[in-house]
Amino acid sequence: MHIVFLTTGGTIDKVYFDAMSRFEVGETVVAKILREGGVTFDFEVVPLMRKDSLEIMDEDRAAIRAAVAVREETRVIVTHGTDTMVDTARVLASVAGKTIVMTGALSPARFQASDAVFNIGMAVAAVQACPPGVWIAMSGQVFRYDEVRKNRDLNRFERCLQTG
Repeated sequence: MHIVFLTTGGTIDKVYFDAMSRFEVGETVVAKILREGGVTFDFEVVPLMRKDSLEIMDEDRAAIRAAVAVREETRVIVTHGTDTMVDTARVLASVAGKTIVMTGALSPARFQASDAVFNIGMAVAAVQACPPGVWIAMSGQVFRYDEVRKNRDLNRFERCLQTG
């Protein structure tokens, strides 16, 4: 089995510099997480961009979609910032024949108390178990892209039924 990881930045890869919480999106940590987890499947990590999700625009979403669509793999994981993850997932929904799982983190992977490692593991399981379509693996659950939202007040993802 071969899984490709397309990284776009977001909190999972953030590096904080000072007490004012200034940050930048650093090198991706996905390969390190997978190596430390002792995975036995083949994987490739392809960095697409290093952006906070609030900086991802429509042209970036189109580029992410194009990068997913041209891959031969049918199992694709996209790491993405959490604030606009669902917006990008909607764009990816038009890619047919692939299981696409989006994940990220609510706190940087470089922090000891981070959900990053758990979310990457959930995404790996989901990309193997879910049928083709777009899924979001966050907050210990796997959601259909059109039945999830980020609850900013509680700082978690939760199921919801989209209307319109």
